[in-house]
Amino acid sequence: MMKTFLLATAATALLSGTVLAADLPRRAPPPVFTPVPVFTWTGFYLGVNAGYAFTESDTIRTTGIGALQGNVNNNLRRPNVVVSQEGFSAGGQAGYNVQFTPGSGIVVGVEADAQYTDLQRTRTEAIFNPVLNPNVLTNSYRTELGFLGTVRGRIGYAFDRVLVYGTGGFAYGDVTQSVSFRTGAPVTYAGSRSSIETGYAYGGGIEFALPTESFLNFFRASAVTVKGEYLRYDLGSRNLFVANVGPAGTPGVGYNARFQTEGSIARAGINYKFGTY
Repeated sequence: MMKTFLLATAATALLSGTVLAADLPRRAPPPVFTPVPVFTWTGFYLGVNAGYAFTESDTIRTTGIGALQGNVNNNLRRPNVVVSQEGFSAGGQAGYNVQFTPGSGIVVGVEADAQYTDLQRTRTEAIFNPVLNPNVLTNSYRTELGFLGTVRGRIGYAFDRVLVYGTGGFAYGDVTQSVSFRTGAPVTYAGSRSSIETGYAYGGGIEFALPTESFLNFFRASAVTVKGEYLRYDLGSRNLFVANVGPAGTPGVGYNARFQTEGSIARAGINYKFGTY
């Protein structure tokens, strides 16, 4: 009887322990680790830009042919005329970047852009020196850069979402230049040209990638970036022949005016990056 009682007591205790264990809270499953995506600048992008364009000291240098050099020497036709310009610029760009190591690392790319430039200047002056010429001489100069485009390489270093870079390459622009000289009322010498000129551009900038859910991400791009950039352009020097166009004009007689087309653009822009990264 005692043996039976002990076995029954042990069985009851075992069953009670099992019931209590069933009532204990269950252990939660371990959390699933999801790695945070590392940002990369690799991908195609396009965007818009706007800024301030300016030239520091564009100078038109004039020389006379033959005896007309005397007018330049006597300052009746100015040997050097400064036609500095300033205005706004606006346009767009597209490019492609490759980052070798996601996160921080070297970034290389290529970018093409084109923008309207509000760079134009007309300068007119009247010169009266009766000792040398009894007439009022009027000299007019005009220079304009209608638009500027570039195709440039870029290389920089990314600090995660911040990219610092340098850039340089090919530049082209729509250039218009003209000069007219009057002796009294009629135009006696005139010349003009309008053409696409080529040269180079270089500069640098800094770009920052905004969070993907930024309110600026209208196009559901993989990234939206904003940048500040400085570009220096040089489209070279050209001679303009200011010919004798008076009533008794003589071929080959006139002046040579040399124009230099160079300047700077400081601008801000926004880019939309597309791709799998």
